[in-house]
Amino acid sequence: MNLNILVLPGDGIGTEVTAEAVRVLRRVAEKWNHTPHLTEGLLGGVAIHKTGSPMPDETARLAREADATLLGAVGLPEFDNEPPERRPEKGLLGIRKTLGVFANLRPVRAYQALVDSSPLKNHLVEGTDMIIVRELTGGIYYGTPRGISGAGAEERAVNSMVYTRPEIERVARMAFRLAQGRRRKLTSVDKSNVLENSQLWRRVVVEVAAEFPDVELDHLLVDNCAMQLILNPRRFDVVVTENMFGDILSDEGAVLAGSIGMLPSASIGERKPSGAFVGLYEPVHGSAPDIAGQNKANPLAAIGSVAAMLEYSFGLHEEAAAVNRAVETVLNSGRVTADLKPAGTPATTEQVGAAVCEAL
Repeated sequence: MNLNILVLPGDGIGTEVTAEAVRVLRRVAEKWNHTPHLTEGLLGGVAIHKTGSPMPDETARLAREADATLLGAVGLPEFDNEPPERRPEKGLLGIRKTLGVFANLRPVRAYQALVDSSPLKNHLVEGTDMIIVRELTGGIYYGTPRGISGAGAEERAVNSMVYTRPEIERVARMAFRLAQGRRRKLTSVDKSNVLENSQLWRRVVVEVAAEFPDVELDHLLVDNCAMQLILNPRRFDVVVTENMFGDILSDEGAVLAGSIGMLPSASIGERKPSGAFVGLYEPVHGSAPDIAGQNKANPLAAIGSVAAMLEYSFGLHEEAAAVNRAVETVLNSGRVTADLKPAGTPATTEQVGAAVCEAL
């Protein structure tokens, strides 16, 4: 198969973890006789430096032409006080909108080798295996009106949480379909006791549930869900929620996995005529400028994102499963970076990438 992929290394450690993810991708292509066609583009702070825009028009064009996009991370502290349109994160929101990727899939799995890395007691975290499905192109991050106006005592800020019925229906259906292929349990998370937006969300999810009678549906308020993720994470199979709630809860899931460096993600859009999904693949972690350039960042989330790309955008299930098994082999071997190895000599970013290739 021809693998037409846009690579956006981004900022900070994004360049380092992406390099190892690409190394694993090339190893997969070599072993299974695929042909990778990789194009590199600019996004985030590096794009602002070189073009003045966090998402140049050229990047948008390349993303639309690619079969899948692999992203490292965006964000640099030097832009923290800039207006929104001059911040690297604007590029991330922009490419999600350009690709129309409306569902962010974040698997959270507690590998046996990492149980001791979680701050939770072992008996709580053992056996955790869930997918958090976050709606990605609606909600408060995109709603209008928004902005800051006025001055002095009259200065005010406004953000709007907006969802339409079709937006809720499509992400709910994707979550139900994922649950059908797993343990057939879906938890919908909202704040319907106080938000009209969430009241519509819950009502639409209940209506969509009628199409999936084989999936058990339950509902949690977002504050209770945050608590249950810590008290009883094994209760969850697939979780579906809106944009901001999903952003927060999926980062909480990093505690269960032992490190945020372990969480890949797949942002999925509509199916193409080939049956593959439009997809943007990236680790959940940020650009971590404090350790950038030191060869110590954990690349396993980026490598896991490659596995997700192989599965969802190219339908290469065997290859995706092989990458995930290789990651588990490396974890069991102890050749891991410092975030997973508080004692002893940690492996470097490059050494972990090489170890996954060897395991393949």
